[in-house]
Amino acid sequence: MKVAREARSAAVVINAGSRRGGAAHERAVDLLYKAGVPITSVHHVLSGAELAGTLDRVVADGHDLIVVGGGDGTVSCAAGRVAGTDVTLGILPLGTANDLARTLDIRKDLAEACAAVADGKVVDIDLGRANGAPFLNVASVGLSVGVTEALNHRLKRYIGPLAYGIATLRAYRRHQPFQARLEFPDGDHQPIELENLLQVAIGNGRHYGGGNTVSPTAGIDDHTLDVYAIAMAGLREHVKIARSLRDGSFVEHERVHHLTSRRVRLVTEPRLSVNLDGEIAAATPTDFTVERNAVHVVVPQSSSSASLDGRRAPREGPSS
Repeated sequence: MKVAREARSAAVVINAGSRRGGAAHERAVDLLYKAGVPITSVHHVLSGAELAGTLDRVVADGHDLIVVGGGDGTVSCAAGRVAGTDVTLGILPLGTANDLARTLDIRKDLAEACAAVADGKVVDIDLGRANGAPFLNVASVGLSVGVTEALNHRLKRYIGPLAYGIATLRAYRRHQPFQARLEFPDGDHQPIELENLLQVAIGNGRHYGGGNTVSPTAGIDDHTLDVYAIAMAGLREHVKIARSLRDGSFVEHERVHHLTSRRVRLVTEPRLSVNLDGEIAAATPTDFTVERNAVHVVVPQSSSSASLDGRRAPREGPSS
């Protein structure tokens, strides 16, 4: 399948609990119908548990196109279920950050996103795994988990991406430094011991946190993970780092350790929760891997974020 109109049947799954999902679902379905997407099944869900079960049923029903509306966590959940199959994902960015959509050049305007599903091209993108659980953008421990815990649905719904800045300030004041050991099973790097850390992150995609960039060279089809660790420092140094998050040049700061690998094991002291695309869904110690070209997805014809390569790496770990 090269365009959505070539699909035999399409299912639409919209997370009404996402920032714009509740208000946009009827218009989204109408726009997709009018654009010629062959919709045979529509599902509106309100919770994560309902989302997972609905996606499992939709995949089992044999649709070759699944259009998912919601935030990054919603799309990652869907990607984990279709990884390694011939099912193609369409994406309607209805969440708060919508970083995967930003990576793939999908506009947040609903009409434009629906048009991209109908008229776009199919590419394949990499999928990250953390102890088997899927993520598309970034997995992280430390400050980012505190940010996620400080966010609330009401704040995200009313002020959108600005909620991340408020939550970051709250989390920063409460942050407790930690230690980490990075191990590289493929032997491409020596193990690294790090102390007094603010955050460790493993990036599969290019964007995260409402528009921040993983690194200047990061991409969602480069078949590698970007690993970075930010050490504790004075407030002035952290402000300097924060100012360069948008373009990814923060990885060049002396308080930041950065490298790339296809597999990495993260061990922390103390044991920490792991944030996967805005959802706390794992804990250390954590084994991170990347599945090359694992997910077929529709992007705008003008997007240069990924291509249709078709060569997949052998799948590792359980599906989630």
